[in-house]
Amino acid sequence: MKFLHHEDYSRELTYEDVFLVPQQSDVVSRMDVSIAPVDGTGMTVPVVVANMNAVAGRRMAETVTRRGGLVILPQDMSMEQIERTVRYVKSRHHVLETAVVLDEQETIQKALNLLHKRAHGAVVAVDSQQRPVGMFMEKDARDRDRWNALAEVMSKDVVTMTDQADPAVLFDVIRDRRIPVLPVIGHDGSLMGVVTEKGLVRSSIYQPAVNQKGELLTAVAVGINADIENRLERLQALGVDVFVLDTAHGAQQKMFDAVRRARAFLGDRAIVAAGNIVDADATRMCVEAGANIVKVGVGPGAMCTTRMMTGMGRPQFSAVASCAAAAREMGAHVWADGGVRHPRDVVMAVAAGASAAFFGSWMAGTYESAADMQRDMDGRLFKDNFGMASARAVNNRTRQDDAFKQARKQFFEEGISHSRMYLKEGEESVEDILDKITAGVRSACTYAGARTLEELHERAVIGVQTPAGFKEGRPLNTRW
Repeated sequence: MKFLHHEDYSRELTYEDVFLVPQQSDVVSRMDVSIAPVDGTGMTVPVVVANMNAVAGRRMAETVTRRGGLVILPQDMSMEQIERTVRYVKSRHHVLETAVVLDEQETIQKALNLLHKRAHGAVVAVDSQQRPVGMFMEKDARDRDRWNALAEVMSKDVVTMTDQADPAVLFDVIRDRRIPVLPVIGHDGSLMGVVTEKGLVRSSIYQPAVNQKGELLTAVAVGINADIENRLERLQALGVDVFVLDTAHGAQQKMFDAVRRARAFLGDRAIVAAGNIVDADATRMCVEAGANIVKVGVGPGAMCTTRMMTGMGRPQFSAVASCAAAAREMGAHVWADGGVRHPRDVVMAVAAGASAAFFGSWMAGTYESAADMQRDMDGRLFKDNFGMASARAVNNRTRQDDAFKQARKQFFEEGISHSRMYLKEGEESVEDILDKITAGVRSACTYAGARTLEELHERAVIGVQTPAGFKEGRPLNTRW
């Protein structure tokens, strides 16, 4: 990476402050580009979903990891929840999507309650042998009492295919029959999963993020105040692939000691990430303690109020560039945590030297996020989102404390406790967002003449712009 004008090195910059200058390129196709990070995790796209309670759960982990990213399960989850989630994610199919399944005698209301858990918008009704016997969609409930059984309203003209069928054949069946979802069955006729048109196309574009056993990757956050060795022992026994030591202020001795203890316990081969920090010195100390990956970012998140409350932090582009340079000197990597609002911001993070970018609130308003779907008074779908340093999160994290201690800790919140994240047209599913991000990153590589993310970083020529320059690049959907 280099700047278009050398004097810009001295400025502290956000993603909106910078742009990339197109370079001479012989990269003909976007699909000739590899956007796999080289940080040793096994990701095939530079996308990490943050360990936020309202965002990261088993649906998000399954979906994002199937498309090559990574989801970090929150430290606030109980060990029992983590065990169930990790086992679930590792058992998921690389192509087939998990169906929303109900017995045909269940009620319409129960089906409606579950319908928005998945992006494909259908409930598969099964018999006692788990064989598909019907398909229910939201339109089937129109003018019907909610206590009616699915068997009374569902479509019984169900087309199924076996799991041995070629994806191209499955695609043709969906297209020819004009059906939104195709159930896929095993040799005994029981339901294995579902496929959709978009999903089958995506399976030909994306590569799942898997470990050496072929299981989808899992990652879990561990607080530095926890009984670290005991928690790591249980996570290691589960087969967790990435261990993330997490605290809001990572440039403290307690974090460095925690990383050192984790590395000593897990051994040299484990992937250990640590953060959050914003400067080169803290990066070096994290890496010296044993971190493979350092999380960079204090205050740029949409739900975070740290900068407004404390004045602490650093503009994210400069923070990533500084920390990435220090990490690369030591053979380590950084993740850019926060501040991503557009696909271009991921490009800027990678150009600055990050191996991947973090996503939290952008993913909150999707079918797959961990929060429950709700409707406002106008019928619009939304999900509740909140910051991990908010009073709500702190209260949940300290629920074992007595009431007085809890009340004291709530005086020091640095996050938003309630925010409605509405489902946005064209981005209702996390996969829709992934499509936009990866398309943007691939296209940026062709403009830069880069075939890999590392080449994008090496060839990046960064310019600094005024707010008017950033505004000029935004599309207009109305006349001016």
